[in-house]
Amino acid sequence: MSIYNVGILVGSLRKNSFNKKIGEYIVDQEESKFRYSLIDIGDLPLYNQDFDDEGTPPASYTRFRQEINALDAVLFITAEYNRSVPAVLKNAIDVGSRPYGKNSWDGKPAAVISSSIGALGGFGANHHLRQSLVFVNLLTMQQPEAYIGDIESSIGSDGKIESGETKDFLHSFKQAFEQWAEQFITNKGQD
Repeated sequence: MSIYNVGILVGSLRKNSFNKKIGEYIVDQEESKFRYSLIDIGDLPLYNQDFDDEGTPPASYTRFRQEINALDAVLFITAEYNRSVPAVLKNAIDVGSRPYGKNSWDGKPAAVISSSIGALGGFGANHHLRQSLVFVNLLTMQQPEAYIGDIESSIGSDGKIESGETKDFLHSFKQAFEQWAEQFITNKGQD
């Protein structure tokens, strides 16, 4: 059986990030041929094309691009900052899409989960993120959508997701994403 590698990019650097807790929950739920891992984006300097033009990209750019190239699919889990995508996540997308002609994201299946402590569940960030994902040619799952509002109430005192409703939703979302991703991964292998 083939094993498919899925990278999880979390749009928050906070050590107790709710979005990171969602990512950790998904990593812990491995029960299929999909293997999930969290990809570090906190060490990426702001994208500067001069690094690539001069042939001196930071080691973190090189590491990150290699990690993305090795993935079969990508899952974005994001917070919402001021109705948009956190800068750290947008920067990671920019770093992975460059240098020109070497887009590490190209043709990979993807999905987006957004969450917030508010009722809208990061709706604005989710949709802003999708705009960038279309441009870098990530094949982003449209349905089901994932906006998790009031995420704070889903987290237990041990820092883990305890809400049965949230767990059930994440399980069904993960299953849909894996079905979505597998059709593209399998077809890519036949090219």
